[in-house]
Amino acid sequence: MPRRPTAHAAGVRSVTGTASQGLTSDEARRRLGRQGPNAVPRPARVSVLRRVGRQLRDPMLLLLMAAGLVTAATGDAADTVIIGAVVALNTSLGVIQEWRAARAVDALDDLRAPWASVVRDGRPLRIRAADVVIGDLLLLGAGDVVPADARVEEGHLLQLDESAITGESAPRGREAGEEVEAGTVVTRGRGTARVLRTGGASGLGRIAELVRTAPVRSTPLQERLTRLSGQLVVAVSVLAVVVGAIGLVQGRSLVDMTIVAISLAVAAVPESLPAVVAITLALGAHRMARSNAVVRTLPAVETLGSVTVLASDKTGTLTEGHMTAEHVLPAPLPEDGTFEHAATGGDDARLLRDMVLCNDARAVAEPGEGGSFDGDALEVALLASAGEKGVSVDGTRAAWPRVAEQPFDNRSRRMVTVHQDSDGRFLIVCKGAAEAVLPLVADRVEADAARDVADQLSAGGHRVLIVADRLTDHATVPQVSAVPPELTLAGLVAFSDPPRESSRRVISDLSGAGVRVVLVSGDHASTAQSVARRLGLPGADGTVVDGTRLRAFLGSHEPVDVAVFARIRPEEKVDIVDHFRTRGEVVAMTGDGVNDAPALRHADIGVAMGSSGTEVARQAADVVLLDDELSTLVRAVEEGRRVYANIRMFLRYGISGGLAEVLTMLVGPFLGMGIPLLPGQILWINMLTHGLPGVAFSAEPAAPDLLRRPPTRPGSSIVDAPVVRQIAVVGTLIAVVALAAGGIAALADADVRTGVFAALAFGQLAVALGLRSRVRRRTLRQRGLELAVLGALLLQVLAVYFPPLNELLGTTPLPFQVLAAAFALGLVPGLAVRRLVRTS
Repeated sequence: MPRRPTAHAAGVRSVTGTASQGLTSDEARRRLGRQGPNAVPRPARVSVLRRVGRQLRDPMLLLLMAAGLVTAATGDAADTVIIGAVVALNTSLGVIQEWRAARAVDALDDLRAPWASVVRDGRPLRIRAADVVIGDLLLLGAGDVVPADARVEEGHLLQLDESAITGESAPRGREAGEEVEAGTVVTRGRGTARVLRTGGASGLGRIAELVRTAPVRSTPLQERLTRLSGQLVVAVSVLAVVVGAIGLVQGRSLVDMTIVAISLAVAAVPESLPAVVAITLALGAHRMARSNAVVRTLPAVETLGSVTVLASDKTGTLTEGHMTAEHVLPAPLPEDGTFEHAATGGDDARLLRDMVLCNDARAVAEPGEGGSFDGDALEVALLASAGEKGVSVDGTRAAWPRVAEQPFDNRSRRMVTVHQDSDGRFLIVCKGAAEAVLPLVADRVEADAARDVADQLSAGGHRVLIVADRLTDHATVPQVSAVPPELTLAGLVAFSDPPRESSRRVISDLSGAGVRVVLVSGDHASTAQSVARRLGLPGADGTVVDGTRLRAFLGSHEPVDVAVFARIRPEEKVDIVDHFRTRGEVVAMTGDGVNDAPALRHADIGVAMGSSGTEVARQAADVVLLDDELSTLVRAVEEGRRVYANIRMFLRYGISGGLAEVLTMLVGPFLGMGIPLLPGQILWINMLTHGLPGVAFSAEPAAPDLLRRPPTRPGSSIVDAPVVRQIAVVGTLIAVVALAAGGIAALADADVRTGVFAALAFGQLAVALGLRSRVRRRTLRQRGLELAVLGALLLQVLAVYFPPLNELLGTTPLPFQVLAAAFALGLVPGLAVRRLVRTS
């Protein structure tokens, strides 16, 4: 139910100085009917069946279903069930991804105030925020969330936190004539504002539209596997048709050639690939979660490893997200005005005392006792700094109680307070901007030196406050409405949003991994560049592009060598992301605010802060860092590369085995072996060699130099030319070994088909061991591939000697000498591939 009107809402005259008239209730009702509710537009609901239908048009899923038809036609129920499950899993993931986009838009509603204070019929009224209309007069006070875009009519010390919308770290004062945006929070003062835009036309509405219309993009891995799938389908179809036609021309029966064609299709299509990919991604997501990186979509696991550009927000991502008094410089300052020579032996106690006294922030509890402070961000930073240096906030204020004040306002840009001690002396303290306080300092040499130091600190991205005071024995309380220019400089304080301790190391690690880091901030250019320099960001000393120059820069088609973008709005972050993507980069975007949500959705992968970030950012992202540490992102990038390397490793393994099976089926008949393998035997080999070892490939440890390698370039094939050559060599070698084993079986008067069957499996299992990661020392947990190969080897021996399997697969027990020969021959491809991997 509506809350009781706040104090500022109860006294319209005290806020504006006059009895301001808002809309009448009747006019507001008519406008609400024409304009609609003040709410973020919701996308049209799409049925689950329609979303499933869209996902099933994906070429990869079509290939999977085709493979499922093949396995069903050959009676392989197990593989058919597995493929069906993978199709269902991939379809579900796509549907969930679409659903997440809608959730990201819904989360924007959480930022809009549920209630708003307005003037209706000449009196303050508390209404639902959804009922606010254009022309309404808003009453704003500390703690209020602005319900719609509006223009300030009158304000008293009005200050707003706009970080969630604009990304600017420090609160900003707003005066009459300036605009405030929906979703920002009043942190200080009070005022009135006339509503200009509501609903979809407001700042929040525009952000919602950017999030809603962001396309659901395929990941690099999905695009590569789709291309590979299409190539395999074409190759299998052509091969089956050509071989079938040749056989029919040679006079073989239609039944025999149908069996051969199906066998070739089964051999060439790696039907276990989707399952292996899904398992690899799932294991990667599990490992990331243990490192505080929660993956919201499985394909994002691999995409992290393909990232070439990281566009990072500043506030709360690379920095701590709160203001800190970084430099506290007491007077006297060096006459040369050089910051590096600033005196450290001045009256530190005096400056700290003044920082506590001329301050409206409130100490909840003393530092060191689990306390904190409430109030303006800069004033809280002053108290925190004083507390860290051992100054008692309550004790200092008790010794010098305030007796008069001139509050800070945006016109004078200074605050003045008067205090009296137990001896009756009065202390005047003034703090504010350099241009507002230094003219009041009597010693002009001292004032000029302070101005020079302040200018240097400001150029470095700091916000600077000058503090001056005067101790007097006046008999009455000094008037502060017109402070005489007889103050003495106490010192200056420089504030910054400090970089996270881990950020410099993270940027260094990512740069070493070939990932370019770009800073995208809503702050001033000097502040953003200063942070970039302190972080050691490559290119930080180059040109800074701000919002006023961005459009010209994006349209110039110049090389993208800018490392710092400043004063950037939400829609401009999307433009920057798209700019890099159109140049072939795989872009990751990090952020924590509402202003980051559109870019998080448009990037190839969005990374949100989980602890300090907004719900909007988390819903829009693909990965959420629970600890808000970018160092977690480095581990996630390494995990993504590990996933891609393991999938690529399995492809080399699986396709070389498929090639060996195809060559065996093609060459065997010319060697008098008839049909060397039955479809069921090929499926058994594929299930055996791809099943247990395929899952084990998913858990292979990362190579030690993985993060020192450049990322895989977008557009490159997952099976490139060097890998194709290795597949050709290894596949041919396995086929030669299998046919040789068939020849040995013939000489020993044993079953040729079983000899080929055994050697083909042994050769592929040896290749699995030859391809494994080159890690010097493995833990027991990292020896899953060896255990999987051993298990598959035992099952293959059972397929040769276990009667029920003999009957199921059409095999015949082999003499021990023939099996030993087949095993020995099978080792050859494994040794060969190990050498190939070592020299590649």
